[in-house]
Amino acid sequence: MSRAVSGLSALGLLFLGSLFVGATPLVPADLMSQEAWELIWDSRLPRAFAVILSGASLAIAGQIMQLIARNRFVEPMTAGTGQSAMLGLLMVSVFLPSAVIGIKMALSALAALVGSIGFFMIIRRLPPEETLLVPLVGIVYGGVIGSAAVYFGFQLDMLQYISIWLTGEFSGTMRGRYELLWIAGAAAGLSYLVADQFSILGLGESVSLNLGLNYRQVVLSGLVVISIVTGLTVVTVGAIPFVGLVVPNLVSRIAGDNLRRSLPLTAMAGAGLVLAADIFARLVVHPFEVPVATVIGIIGAAVFLWMLYGREPHVS
Repeated sequence: MSRAVSGLSALGLLFLGSLFVGATPLVPADLMSQEAWELIWDSRLPRAFAVILSGASLAIAGQIMQLIARNRFVEPMTAGTGQSAMLGLLMVSVFLPSAVIGIKMALSALAALVGSIGFFMIIRRLPPEETLLVPLVGIVYGGVIGSAAVYFGFQLDMLQYISIWLTGEFSGTMRGRYELLWIAGAAAGLSYLVADQFSILGLGESVSLNLGLNYRQVVLSGLVVISIVTGLTVVTVGAIPFVGLVVPNLVSRIAGDNLRRSLPLTAMAGAGLVLAADIFARLVVHPFEVPVATVIGIIGAAVFLWMLYGREPHVS
């Protein structure tokens, strides 16, 4: 309980701080003007909500993927799911250019689901004792899909869209342009209802079946959550790597692998990490900003290297 209260307090402070940071900085005295409130309502609040929803959802999706794969070194954006969502979005933009955003979202999530299934089909053939083979295969698998997307984007003169989808950032987030992320947040939040079943998945297929769990159904529901979160994040703000990798690992070292206990902490930590990175991205070269994916990438790479030299990364 104390960790949750501390996490909520820190997240609340970051949330309030993000409302006053930007190309046009605000101070409390500015809240007396109508222009300041319009800026907060139309831009700062939507951006803060988008950052929190993206960070929390990606962290939860990463934790679910790690439990399904029984490997601490995997996450959607580095295991082919994010690249598949990007490829699906590219195909929709080519063949259904006038499709509404809901159709683009659905087809991108479907492509992410297909990519996730392909990844898990590949790693099932890997020897379980070779822990690092799984993330290496995921990186190669995602690289192949990403290369296919870049190739088609080059052929169709759409490389500019690829670069946008590859680099997650929130500078264009405004009211009316981020609301799809609430669906991603809802999908991630609903996973709490079956958190105990996801925890059992971490024990392996044979143990799960012996305990009476409908293994395939639970795995499919987890993949659906992962695909919806990844697809909507790529469609709305672009790919943000490492959130689903580093946050679940750090939380599991504190709260263990009981998903019902650790899931709220994972959501708060993911939201806090991306929110802090977004604030730093707006301040480091003020009044300009760098993509939040760049900041997260630096942090994630450092933590990933630390994890490689840490304890055994199997899900217990």
